[in-house]
Amino acid sequence: MTGPAVRAVAASPDIDEVWMLCSSIGAEAARMLPGVDRVLVWDCPWITAGAVEATREHLARLDALVAEPAPAVAVILTSFHQSPLPLALQLRLAGVPFIAGASVDYAGALLDVRLTPGEDFPEDQPEPVRALRIARAAGFALPPGDDGGLALTGATPLPDAVAGLANVVVLHPGASASARRWPASHHVATAALLRDEGWDVVVTGGPDEADLTAEVAGHGAYGRDLGGVTELSALAGILAHARVVVTGNTGPAHVAAAVGTPVVSLFSPVVPAVRWMPYGVPLVLLGDQEAACRGTRARECPIPGHPCLASVTPAQVVAACEQLAGSRVHAAGVVA
Repeated sequence: MTGPAVRAVAASPDIDEVWMLCSSIGAEAARMLPGVDRVLVWDCPWITAGAVEATREHLARLDALVAEPAPAVAVILTSFHQSPLPLALQLRLAGVPFIAGASVDYAGALLDVRLTPGEDFPEDQPEPVRALRIARAAGFALPPGDDGGLALTGATPLPDAVAGLANVVVLHPGASASARRWPASHHVATAALLRDEGWDVVVTGGPDEADLTAEVAGHGAYGRDLGGVTELSALAGILAHARVVVTGNTGPAHVAAAVGTPVVSLFSPVVPAVRWMPYGVPLVLLGDQEAACRGTRARECPIPGHPCLASVTPAQVVAACEQLAGSRVHAAGVVA
């Protein structure tokens, strides 16, 4: 979701190379962003939950990483609930002369360009737009012809299990936080309904979600189970081939947006949809956005019965797939 901002920085004639610093969780995606020349991996104690402890030794590893490129400019692309200031302090101590970021807190000498959320730009805006605004304030604009959409490169060829299918709908039932998962039984019923309607159902998921994807695919009765066998590059190719993707508020929703595929978004309102829903593609947003869990950022549902998502029926999802069929848009970047 920082991709448009990265492309803006990379388009500047004053920039020789763009090195991206990100966590181990985001490194695979960072390597697929157009405009990134090299990825530096460092798990940030104040950003990545439970990653590492903030020790002198761990912070020293960041100093060593930054020493190699010796950057002239750092653009810190934090989300709305993250602070750029601890990283800005580290970068300033490492000798970075120009740093830009967005912070509700006074930044003193830590930021040369500081945008204040709620004053310089609205709090409620899509995350890609937020990041692009930070880059623009630092002096970087998208090149002519770039529409500011999401983009990825480097997708791998389709696996044989998918290559021959023409009417593909992808179901991605998992998410790292249980508060953002539609009930598995609803996914199973949806897969069966979609199969009966003539769709080619493909179920995707991570290595730790193999049992879930097998269940949703009906152990082969309702669709092709690709759980645990799709790295991000393979997933991008599969989602690009699909007519529609059904997923919660999780990474594959944004991968689908980056390859131009419409999304049925099963969105739990624990975070605002206006900030985190798939950006720049046709979508149908499902889920009670006024539920009591709204804005809590809860990882486990605080409301018995998970009503914000459990209230969405399989029939509604199938109807949304039919609504979106044929509405594919051209992605901002070429997947190859």
